[in-house]
Amino acid sequence: MPAIVTDLALVAHWIDGKEQPGTSGRTAPVFDPALGTVSKNVSLADQAEIAAAITSAKAAFPAWRDLSMAKRQQVLFSFRELLNARKGEMAEIITSEHGKVLSDALGEISRGQEVVEFACGIPHLLKGDYSENVSTGVDVYSTRQALGVVAVISPFNFPAMVPMWFFPLALAAGNSVILKPSEKDPSAAIWMAKLLQEAGLPDGVFTVLQGDKESVDGLLEHPDVKAISFVGSTPIAQYVYETGTRHGKRIQALGGAKNHMLVLPDADLDLVADSAINAGFGSAGERCMAISVIVAVEPVADVLIEKIVTRMNTLTVGDGRRSCDMGPLVTEVHRDKVASYIEIAKEDGANIVVDGRGIEVDGDPNGFWLGPTLIDALPVTSKAYTEEIFGPVLSVVRVASFEEGVDLINSGAFGNGTAIFTNDGGAARRFQNEIEVGMIGINVPIPVPVSYFSFGGWKNSLFGDTKAHGVEGVHFFTRGKAITSRWLDPSHGGINLGFPENN
Repeated sequence: MPAIVTDLALVAHWIDGKEQPGTSGRTAPVFDPALGTVSKNVSLADQAEIAAAITSAKAAFPAWRDLSMAKRQQVLFSFRELLNARKGEMAEIITSEHGKVLSDALGEISRGQEVVEFACGIPHLLKGDYSENVSTGVDVYSTRQALGVVAVISPFNFPAMVPMWFFPLALAAGNSVILKPSEKDPSAAIWMAKLLQEAGLPDGVFTVLQGDKESVDGLLEHPDVKAISFVGSTPIAQYVYETGTRHGKRIQALGGAKNHMLVLPDADLDLVADSAINAGFGSAGERCMAISVIVAVEPVADVLIEKIVTRMNTLTVGDGRRSCDMGPLVTEVHRDKVASYIEIAKEDGANIVVDGRGIEVDGDPNGFWLGPTLIDALPVTSKAYTEEIFGPVLSVVRVASFEEGVDLINSGAFGNGTAIFTNDGGAARRFQNEIEVGMIGINVPIPVPVSYFSFGGWKNSLFGDTKAHGVEGVHFFTRGKAITSRWLDPSHGGINLGFPENN
């Protein structure tokens, strides 16, 4: 880790409606990936600060829970309007700390805003059921109520969208929220906290706790935190799930992926090539829904590779604040790790068709650069195939049939997203039925569902039973009550504390 530069700006916590620099004395560097330099530092919480954040959120919960749904809804509406008017500010913050190009940053904000808009309809989603006269004079009805203090632990790759997958629904349902953003790009969380305050959210209802593993463990273990939403790598997702459930918490932990694109011989190969570029190299491949493996049913591989290479040659890699197609990777360590998989693939006998190492860029030479990379004939035994790379590395695996392609995809440890490209409706229908993956695209490369459907995969891509946003998200942040009610008719004329009889 580089030395901490003490005279840089400090990204603080947000507790009790104000920025609090922190007292732990621990900080971490925040980089500008396009320049390769430390641009600021971020506070790292200790146990006292973790406790203070949870205490503040717990104290704010009862009044927020008891506020009418209409008033909570108004805060979300106001936040939506402010976000829509000023999202360019947050996009610039994201690009400066993550490195993705501004258009990608704006795109992730727009997808997150979809969930804000969905949450504005929370009154309809919190409606219960009512059955009258289930027994003589007895009615039964149900309600959904907030949990209390809930936490969101978000990754570096989507510092705006992923938190917005969770906190709008949690807030609209009446919970108080603690957001623990990635220490790699922490500033967007503070920006959103200030915007929520401007929208009318009471102090303490939304908290930002900066930190590292100590903050994560503090949230997982504290008895006043009732639920945790997590997005990140599979090993950490499993750790969050196991640790949180051991401490009695409700957990949704979304992990990693190795997403495939099955290409049948009848597919529109120009559409496939365009989709492969966008799904493989958008946001520098640092997204869990990126396509990282093209499964080409022969004889299409050679033609498809040629079309993809032609498009790759037109891409400009550089500073995301310029008119570039792809920015740098988030840190030097991550860039080097991604690049190492290219060498692994080469050593395992794959053909490196386009090598992104040492690429010329439109940006500072010290940035964390790795250009789009295309690998052909990757052995399925290679670590470059079996492990999540999380970078701009797209591989091609050749198969002889639809059945072989489906078997290959289903044999993987992950089950996040996948796509099929074909003009055969029967093949597509069979694919969506047989494939063991949680999110399917048919001629759509990145099948992220809209906000009123739920996001989440299968197998090692999701730990816990509840997915993000949609109706499942509403249910995650609430719990049900069933009430059995009996009111005596005024003509009864007395008190009867017995149970109704079966006449």
